[in-house]
Amino acid sequence: MTGPAEPGRFSDGPRGGRSGDAGRFTGGERSRDRGDRGDRPARRGDGPPREGRFGADRRGGVRRPVRPAVDLPRHVAFQAIAAVHRDDAYANLVLPAMLRDEGLTGRDAAFATELTYGTLRHTGTLDAIITDAAGRDVQRIDPPVRDALRLGTYQLLHTRVPAHAAVSSTVDLVRTVAAGATGFANAVLREVASRDVDGWVAKLAPSEETDPIGYLALAYSHPQWIVRAFAEALGGDLRETARLLIEDNERPPVHLCARPGLADPVALADEVGGAPGAFSPYAVYLAGGAPGDLAAVTEGRAHVQDEGSQLVANALAVAPLDGPDGRWLDLCAGPGGKAGLLGALAAERGARLTAVEVAEHRARLVSQATRGLPVTVVNTDGRTVGADPKLPEGHFDRVLVDAPCTGLGSLRRRPESRWRRQPSDLPPLTRLQRELLTAALRAARPGGLVAYVTCSPHTVETHVSVTEASRRCGFPVDFVDARPLLPAGMPGLGDGPTVQLWPQRHGTDAMFLAVLRKG
Repeated sequence: MTGPAEPGRFSDGPRGGRSGDAGRFTGGERSRDRGDRGDRPARRGDGPPREGRFGADRRGGVRRPVRPAVDLPRHVAFQAIAAVHRDDAYANLVLPAMLRDEGLTGRDAAFATELTYGTLRHTGTLDAIITDAAGRDVQRIDPPVRDALRLGTYQLLHTRVPAHAAVSSTVDLVRTVAAGATGFANAVLREVASRDVDGWVAKLAPSEETDPIGYLALAYSHPQWIVRAFAEALGGDLRETARLLIEDNERPPVHLCARPGLADPVALADEVGGAPGAFSPYAVYLAGGAPGDLAAVTEGRAHVQDEGSQLVANALAVAPLDGPDGRWLDLCAGPGGKAGLLGALAAERGARLTAVEVAEHRARLVSQATRGLPVTVVNTDGRTVGADPKLPEGHFDRVLVDAPCTGLGSLRRRPESRWRRQPSDLPPLTRLQRELLTAALRAARPGGLVAYVTCSPHTVETHVSVTEASRRCGFPVDFVDARPLLPAGMPGLGDGPTVQLWPQRHGTDAMFLAVLRKG
């Protein structure tokens, strides 16, 4: 399932094939080279000083602010990266809160976000470089120093921050977390600065001819097992695999879904200063800004949703169906994006959607996302079809299974996920996927449709799971060719009957779609 989008106003696009680039951001508006809020005059709108940074003096006045050792954008980026590694936090959840708490906006917020997401995406390659430059395994370096070195190395190799500023600001940061390690940090970073990113890849990566997977993994900072899975899903095409890895390291665009019957996508694009999507009839591409602040989103006329997610949900809704068509089911509905689109479509067609979510807090999110739509939210396990009176067998006309998966199709939106997922995650997930798809087929009426969706291109989670479940479910099942259910003219949809979307081909998350008709 697709998680929250990376904020759209922040840029961390690459400067070249491998390396990200801060673009015009060279240190933030309050960087060390330009001063910070601690040594500039107060401005209107600054508000009262925050506790901890300022304090009252003995005369009852306010002490002069003490300049922090590290400028705020870098400090926030470091804290976010540390939270991800220390607390298993998610960057797209902790970073916005930190930006708000520190009052960072505009270029400062953009720079902090560039550093955070870029460092997390490139962690594997950064660690290999730091290991070589330090002469010791990166895992033997104290975690706070390790995270600071990652941040500094990213600045040196992937941004236009001057080398002296990247080194000195990182040493200042190390001084605040491990004062005794400043000399070590300075030496490591100066060694890192002796080569550019291509030079480091040439030194450290295995031969592209003899070990192409190992080369791609280090050159484009993905675990080898993920690179291998991508290459397999792409039919062994290593050149396109490299294109996919590059795309994973780009900042993803923010897509809105204009809810049918509630918003026109062209009018919405004009309203928000965006552009209509390339493929989904409901997609709007945002040029920037915080999508959660848009009136269309707060009013329920639109929601944030990757265009690929819109396409696979809409495919279920437009698939030809004989007989009744008023009872729809979303078997894994949290957090509610696809349920919101299906609910709006159901409202236009006089149908009703039952949205099932096993986690209570996610069920609440689904209720919020579908408020005002003909949607009934059921907080239960989707595998209880037939045992739960709210989920009778053979009852529903259209069923969506947006199955829990590794999320390898949305790595560009969740930069830390590539380093957290392991091959050992696959067996329990694929077992759950097959159980849920079997339950969905039980829920469908004879002649009814089931769409199986994952945000992963891993063949074990896609073709293997859907084939095994359809073979063992005990019902006659036919595959429906999913390609005609997507907009005419979409390139690279393969030979059918299933469809795999790709970031490098379609600009979407790597969504998989199989449509089954119950006999």
